[in-house]
Amino acid sequence: MKKAGEKTALKRSKEEEEEQNQIFNFNRKPADEDKDDDLSDSEDSVYSGLEDSGSDAEGEEGSEEEEEDDDDDKMKERTEEEVSEEKKEDEYEHDSSDEEDIRNTVGNIPVEWYKDFPHIGYNLDGKKIYKPIRNKDELDDFLDKMENPEYWRTVHDKQTGSDIVLSDDQVELVNRLQRGQFGDVNFNEYEPMVEFFSSDVMIHPITNRPADKRSFIPSLTEKEKVSKLVHAIKMGWLKPRRVEDDGRGRYYDLWASEDSSILARHRMHLPAPKIPLPGHHESYNPPPEYLFTDEERALWEQQDPGDRKLPFVPRKYSSLRQVPAFSHFIHERFERCLDLYLCPRQRKMRVNVNPEDLIPQLPKPKDLQPFPTTQSLVYRGHSGLVRSISVSPSGQWLASGSDDGSVRFWEVCSSRCMKMVQVGGAVKSVAWNPNPSVCLLAVALDSVVLILSPSLADKQVILSSERLLSAQQEGEEPAEGNGSVVWSEAEGEELNQGVRLKIQHPKAVHQVVWHAKGDYLASVMPDNTSHLQVYIHQLSRRRSQNPFSRNKGLVQCVSFHPIRPYFFVATQRSIRIYNLVKQEMTKKLQANSKWISSMAVHPGGDHVICGSYDCKLSWFDLDLSTKPYKMLRHHKKAVRGVAYHRLYPLFASASDDGSVIVCHGTVYNDLLQNPLIVPVKVLRGHVMTHDLGVLDVTFHPTQPWVFSSGADATIRLFT
Repeated sequence: MKKAGEKTALKRSKEEEEEQNQIFNFNRKPADEDKDDDLSDSEDSVYSGLEDSGSDAEGEEGSEEEEEDDDDDKMKERTEEEVSEEKKEDEYEHDSSDEEDIRNTVGNIPVEWYKDFPHIGYNLDGKKIYKPIRNKDELDDFLDKMENPEYWRTVHDKQTGSDIVLSDDQVELVNRLQRGQFGDVNFNEYEPMVEFFSSDVMIHPITNRPADKRSFIPSLTEKEKVSKLVHAIKMGWLKPRRVEDDGRGRYYDLWASEDSSILARHRMHLPAPKIPLPGHHESYNPPPEYLFTDEERALWEQQDPGDRKLPFVPRKYSSLRQVPAFSHFIHERFERCLDLYLCPRQRKMRVNVNPEDLIPQLPKPKDLQPFPTTQSLVYRGHSGLVRSISVSPSGQWLASGSDDGSVRFWEVCSSRCMKMVQVGGAVKSVAWNPNPSVCLLAVALDSVVLILSPSLADKQVILSSERLLSAQQEGEEPAEGNGSVVWSEAEGEELNQGVRLKIQHPKAVHQVVWHAKGDYLASVMPDNTSHLQVYIHQLSRRRSQNPFSRNKGLVQCVSFHPIRPYFFVATQRSIRIYNLVKQEMTKKLQANSKWISSMAVHPGGDHVICGSYDCKLSWFDLDLSTKPYKMLRHHKKAVRGVAYHRLYPLFASASDDGSVIVCHGTVYNDLLQNPLIVPVKVLRGHVMTHDLGVLDVTFHPTQPWVFSSGADATIRLFT
């Protein structure tokens, strides 16, 4: 009895196990269900064989008594089989997507089944789901390809029969998948694996209640409808609509039916131009003279595609089978098709214009003489960069300041160094007093401006210079800015070298410039965080003042008007003109440059030129506009200095490319006539040093000569 009870319990556990497997594996079809199917006449029914599956529990109960008489060996074998059956399938192995398009409810069936039918399937009511009407032929598709800008991102969905335009995110997803990358941009493929699901397979992970039997059995009503529709199709009661071929095919000649004689009688008929025959340069083995050299290849790459004589680079191959496919073939065919169907149907007389006739006629340079043409003298002696030079009003002496800490005085005609003063620092700027009755030089180094008396004149001029320096006014009140600027007299060795006055500034001085009368001096200290960037000093009264109470930008250079009481201040992008009498700004010039480097005022006072570090030279006509009248882009590197001649209609610009360009600039008295600007000469001679070329340029006061100082520690005179 004990053995019989154990067998009964074991058998019941097996029955429960098989019933559970039958519930979860409901997709398995019984072998003999097809024979009992009397609801459908079709053997091809989608739902054939999915009837209500009954239980075999009665047969198992009938054979229960016979199994109780089996021996223990059979029970052991059955126990091993039951252990193997307990290994159930992974419930997450077959997972379906719920992101399908709900417009088509036929399910995930092969689309090829309905390839020859007008519908794609049937809905729940048994009605046909028709495909969208597509009456496009190849020509319509080609025109759509040409005209629709979204054609390249449009895909055809065979499941729904519709065209879908991909968004930018979907196109980016496709590109990432084609490159073998992950679809999510933010996905890190090297993150440690996180087990989101347990490895233990649970029978009822959510609830312990057994699922209803009806949830696993297909609907009998739907099966009846599908069976009737299948039977109707087989009997011929339902026939699909077939597309009849019109015989012409999808490709046909659009103008095949036109008469050629009509085109011949047409007055404006233009035959299609013939394609030119290939030349030697298009051969796979061209002669050596048709191959590009390195210079020709570099020039070809720099040109625009429309300016090139050849749209490709000739190459040489040993055999024809090594020639690759022409990369621009499709593009050139497409361009020719555009030319053919966009050809205008009107004849126009072509006007041949010589390009040189469109260029304005400028006078020849030989008609604009005199101007400097050749290098005459070289002034050698400095050991560092010569940053600034200045010529005395008489034109006899030349002063230069260098990074070697010295100021040298040269005789212009003989290039002899007459005097050298060691100032103990890199000289940023030197400026000779323009008053011919005095002989003084202003030198800017670090935060000090030195007033030197070189004693290179007759006794009367030297005495007037000493009187100007020693003049002091009694009862003088301290002026604005005296607290930050300190005046002092030189002593000892400095006095013996010619230094008379020292003007101490709060910051480093980069430029000094004199007023035309010789009593006022302006100094520039570039600092974008403060309004103390420009000081104007009066030499006779030894007083200084800051003309600006607010910061207007990083000041680069300043200049006095040669005639009127105007003061020019150049910042990085603009030039402001101030009236010193009214103490107000009168005009603001927009230089259209990124960074202004230098500025010069015409002797007449109505024109200004400025150079910039972005290789531009701007000419301003103050009576015309606040924008540049002319922009010259002759230099290839930064423009460091510009200068006007006091007597001749000449101006010059110095650049880091090692050249000085002299231009003829005639200013007319007639206000309606624009200035005439003609480049006349490019002067070269300086050697490039540390990527620096010519640092300063200035004209002789009376002769058509120009001086230039460079980074090669030399000064050159061009006459």
